[in-house]
Amino acid sequence: MNGDLDGAHTIGRWLTDRAGGTPDRTAIDDRGVRIGYGDLEARARELAASLRRAGYGPGDRLATITGNSIDHVVVFFACAKAGIAMVPLSWRLSSRELSEALVHAAPALVAIEDEYLGVADDALARLEAPPPTTLLGTTGIEAAVPRRGDGRDAAPARAVRDDDPLLVIYTSGSEAAPKGVVLTHANCFWNNLALAGVAQLTAEDIVLAVLPQFHVAAWNCQPLLAWWAGATVVLERSFQPRRVLQLLSERAVTAMMGVPTQYRLLIDDPGFAALARGRLRQALVGGATIPPALAARWADAGVPLTQGYGLTEAAPNVLCLPASESRAHPGAVGRPYPHVDVRVVDPDSGLELGGEATGELWVRGPSVFAGYLHDAEATARAMAGPWLCTGDIVHRDRDGVFRIVDRRKDIFISGGENVAPAEVERALLLHPAIADAAVVGVPDDVWGERGVAFVVRAEGAALGADEVLTHARAELAGFKVPVRVAFVDELPRSTIEKLARSRLRARAADLVRGSAREHS
Repeated sequence: MNGDLDGAHTIGRWLTDRAGGTPDRTAIDDRGVRIGYGDLEARARELAASLRRAGYGPGDRLATITGNSIDHVVVFFACAKAGIAMVPLSWRLSSRELSEALVHAAPALVAIEDEYLGVADDALARLEAPPPTTLLGTTGIEAAVPRRGDGRDAAPARAVRDDDPLLVIYTSGSEAAPKGVVLTHANCFWNNLALAGVAQLTAEDIVLAVLPQFHVAAWNCQPLLAWWAGATVVLERSFQPRRVLQLLSERAVTAMMGVPTQYRLLIDDPGFAALARGRLRQALVGGATIPPALAARWADAGVPLTQGYGLTEAAPNVLCLPASESRAHPGAVGRPYPHVDVRVVDPDSGLELGGEATGELWVRGPSVFAGYLHDAEATARAMAGPWLCTGDIVHRDRDGVFRIVDRRKDIFISGGENVAPAEVERALLLHPAIADAAVVGVPDDVWGERGVAFVVRAEGAALGADEVLTHARAELAGFKVPVRVAFVDELPRSTIEKLARSRLRARAADLVRGSAREHS
């Protein structure tokens, strides 16, 4: 056992091993401030020791309210070495939402970046017994770590185990309160081990990390793997298309990850052709299925996209469609990673469906989460024995390739037939003049429910509702064709690019009521 009390396969040990081999190689480039693996290890080791001396250790949680930064990475690895679970909270939350998250997470310590002191202080002021806080600055973490509130002098000295919590990630929901997903060292280890076979990162790679570090993908979808491989991670605090294009060129970035909206904004930017070609060889897509037309544009530009599917509860990677197969399977999300088993089950009976089938996706494997923090009932509802019930409806074709059809709650029934909005949306996106689309069900006196499509025109496209409906009728069974088309500049989405269907449903109902009045 080394002085950090790291277990053999824990995430803190990754950094120790890498620093021992390549201490001078740049681990992070944070807006021009660089830190090598040796210095990153030394800072994380020092902070871990300070945390233990102040009484923090296994079983504790440390919440962070900060943007992407070297300091945040130091805190992450220090927590990993000390056996503390890090809880990265979104700085986009209101003070009320943030206070509720702090109450639920019950951290022993909160680390705050000075830029977010305003919202953090407002949130902490709402708490009856706020935890101790420490400040993350632009040049380093304060040397003095405040002692824990209960006065414990020193944390118990024991090795960090694979099954110790490493991260607690809060997932957003449109209706229910967010849940804290507990991910262990083992969950993250297996996730990255499987991703290594797809990403094939080496110490020579330069990886751009622009996803906010309060999401699991900001840690487990390239950055952690990059540090395991000895690569350099270029941190960026926010997504600005022109700035990202400049980084791709100036930093000679070879790999990145983003959501479909980001890839569209990048390729639509006038500077894309001049700035983006560079050395970029791999671009991962998550958060949603990328429209086939957009994927084709990137492939034509020389950077085919690798599509992934996952969820926070799976740490997150479950399915992957390599870039080499993107043209053969447009709109698909791929096959299972080798570290997980998957099932397609009948949503009503829970019975497994073999061969080509459509049903709910269940996942089993070492990356499946340890449970929801302080919510055993929600954890039990999410599991069927060892299987994680994703709530996502998928279609598995005869080649074993998966497509996301919809989420169970988003299916609507028209004339006794189930209609999956995702299927209709996928068909609409085959039209070259449609940049984005969403379909929701609205009440109908005759059919029970009918679909309304919200369509975002491609830049410069002249497209009318009749053309959209003609296209839909050519691609879909009659009962799936929307009854109405509304054009919008953009679709409402959450911070992780999840479609806000509840907002669209309300707008669709108003549109249909207005149409009925016009024809009465």
